[in-house]
Amino acid sequence: MLVGHDERVPIARLLTFLEHGERMAHDCAKTQAALSDDPKTRRFLLSQAKQEALHARVFQGAIAWLAPKHLRDTPVLPALEEYRRMLNDALARRDLTETFLAEQVVLEGLGEAILTRIEQGLAKRAAPFGPLRRILLKQEEAHHGFGRRQIEQAIQRGETDVKDLGRRAQRYLELIDAMVLS
Repeated sequence: MLVGHDERVPIARLLTFLEHGERMAHDCAKTQAALSDDPKTRRFLLSQAKQEALHARVFQGAIAWLAPKHLRDTPVLPALEEYRRMLNDALARRDLTETFLAEQVVLEGLGEAILTRIEQGLAKRAAPFGPLRRILLKQEEAHHGFGRRQIEQAIQRGETDVKDLGRRAQRYLELIDAMVLS
């Protein structure tokens, strides 16, 4: 058996968290693309937005397969909603540097770490859809790498520095801790 009966709901909860994160990432990337003046950056972000929407649908399908009843009774984590509010505030201020930090660096980094752990467990169980899972993970890695490059470029342009980034990242990281520990 690929997934034990007692594992279904906890796994579905984790996938629900990831699905909510993917939806947030989709909305953010779409808005970032509209705010960006650089055609290459805009193209990447629009592609990312499409990929995030697909990732959310993949997670929805997995949740429905694992625990169909679970789809109706999962509350959104308060820390995730606060994260979304802060991210939306940064988007409203047109602060692309902060949004790259919060979305592509912090959130995508968390998603990449979680998906890497899930992939290790699924590979041990010889789970199906290996190529699809690896594509999803590679896309998350690409989104994270893109964010890191955007932050490095902002530092080079003198728009921010490590101290400023650390200060901005602190609250996002506190919310990530709250999400992971709940």
